[in-house]
Amino acid sequence: MDSVTEHLEALQTERGASPNTLSAYRRDLSGFTRFLRRRGSTIERASADQVARYLLALRQAGLGPRSVARHLSAVRGLYRFLVREGRLGRDPTERLEAPRPPRRLPRTLSPKETELLVESPPTDDQIGLRDRALLELLYATGMRASECLALRIEDVNHAAGYVVCTGKGDRQRLVPVGAQALHWLRVYLKTARPALTPRADPGTLFVNRAGRRLSRQGLWGIIKKAARRAGVRAVVSPHTLRHSFASHLLERGADLRSIQAMLGHADISTTQIYTHLPSAAVRDMYRRFHPRARASA
Repeated sequence: MDSVTEHLEALQTERGASPNTLSAYRRDLSGFTRFLRRRGSTIERASADQVARYLLALRQAGLGPRSVARHLSAVRGLYRFLVREGRLGRDPTERLEAPRPPRRLPRTLSPKETELLVESPPTDDQIGLRDRALLELLYATGMRASECLALRIEDVNHAAGYVVCTGKGDRQRLVPVGAQALHWLRVYLKTARPALTPRADPGTLFVNRAGRRLSRQGLWGIIKKAARRAGVRAVVSPHTLRHSFASHLLERGADLRSIQAMLGHADISTTQIYTHLPSAAVRDMYRRFHPRARASA
């Protein structure tokens, strides 16, 4: 078994890496292996200079800083594994720095836009009730799309008002759920879902018309439709609701550590990006005092 395969198996076994993550690492490490092979080298014999030349080649091929940093992360993880296993005496990536990608602020909706979007599905049929419950839950919890779609009925504790969410690396967390989302979940579970799943999996919370687990594409379609109905012109994705959840909590005074716990961020620095968004108070002050902030009559 080659080093890359052993490393990927360790990632799956020890860290619970998802199939998508493993596939991305395999692709990046295959590119690195081919680069070394063309230069008569191997993973075990590669020098720091060869790794640096590989990163330079990626930049020259048109990859941006974020993509190059991802490739370096994959290569660095492989070498740390080989050193830990005693297969190598030194890590050629230890002094290399990843290029810093530009910090992109998340796209969010205003509270009013979010309200219009969440309340847009018609609630006079089964699919509309499902969509309303789904959108309410996404905004109420800030869950990732994959986390929400993986939910089972028993993951929602209606009495205590929380959901058990399984995030990256199979780490579970408890996220509070508000009264509105719980109400629409109860309506959906009582009236709509039983009609959608006469013979299908009884455990999956959100299902499609055939009674099977709702797909990511299905979720994207629901959100796009809801945005059109609500008159929201911005491009909206499941992550837009996650960002809006965090931003609106922060604007209303929630502390960053609590938001970090609810979002399932391993590092507080990931959550801190929301502090760079202008608060409602700052926007109001700007509109009141800037001489060109108001439209002319």
